[in-house]
Amino acid sequence: MNFCSDNTASAHPRILAALSAANSGAAMPYGNDDVTRRVEQKIAALFERDCAVFLVATGTAANVLALSVLAPPYGVVFCHPDSHINRDECGAPEFYTGGAKLAGVPGAHGKIAAGDLAAAIAASGQGVVHHAQAACISITQATEAGTVYTASEIGGLAEAAHRHGLTLHMDGARFANALVALGGKPADLTWRAGVDALSFGATKNGAFAAEAVVFFDKAKAEEAAFRRKRGGQLWSKMRYLAAQLDAYLEGDLWLANARHANRLAAELARGVAAIPGAKLLHPVDANEIFVTLPEPVIAGLEADGFQFYRWEGPGSTLLRLVTAFDTDPAHVEAFLTRARGHAARAA
Repeated sequence: MNFCSDNTASAHPRILAALSAANSGAAMPYGNDDVTRRVEQKIAALFERDCAVFLVATGTAANVLALSVLAPPYGVVFCHPDSHINRDECGAPEFYTGGAKLAGVPGAHGKIAAGDLAAAIAASGQGVVHHAQAACISITQATEAGTVYTASEIGGLAEAAHRHGLTLHMDGARFANALVALGGKPADLTWRAGVDALSFGATKNGAFAAEAVVFFDKAKAEEAAFRRKRGGQLWSKMRYLAAQLDAYLEGDLWLANARHANRLAAELARGVAAIPGAKLLHPVDANEIFVTLPEPVIAGLEADGFQFYRWEGPGSTLLRLVTAFDTDPAHVEAFLTRARGHAARAA
């Protein structure tokens, strides 16, 4: 009954089976194996574009590899203040870029508006030698608030970025959840909308540890192979990393996993919003829910054994609830039943 994070989820059985199948015989190292080549072809077909693909093991590695290519040491990376790169990566973006500066652009529900981005770029001192130079914008899809950017919103940000000579990076740790929420094709939410590089996540959606950095303009990726090696992410036995993504993409497993998580999040959000005293902080577009509940309800749920984060620390009544591909529908129903019961007793 764990709603802390989709990072607490298991690995999907089909992905574990793919790892076992890859564990047979010899295979060439450092990505020169058949499975890695197949994954690169699958990703190119998925996005309908010849692109450069670099497999890594963690979301942090994917983000910082992309940013290290897109932003020079004297550059500025614009991002939402609540973004993962700004709050949860221990200075890794600054370290791997060699010193690039992160600059927060606030926005409602975890999203940056194109007008606010354009204003931030205009005020950044482009061309002035005394200032770090605007280089890149990084957006999160789905956002840290559980909301999603539409293709039109991404296009507006890309236009503002490219007009000023910036590139656009997308942290897609939950890209599958966003795509399921919006529908359409992966290309429509990425390069067709102006995204230059994508951190394509799988770990939160059924993989053991597997992410991919996708550069839609291969010319922008010339440094990436060397930076991946220097950053310790060029696996010698790359087939084991690739096998996870191979199974993840086969038969649209990645989308089925995300649909399950999103569906249960919507069900949980509807139920929790109806509890007396509850208030949803953000729209629930994907698989994250931010909700305030009365303290007696929260304490009762904790005593029942449910796990979740009090989002603003001990004593906070703002909760983050996250569903995953393996969330049991019975656990969602039990959470709502117990929450309603605790609310009734506290009335």
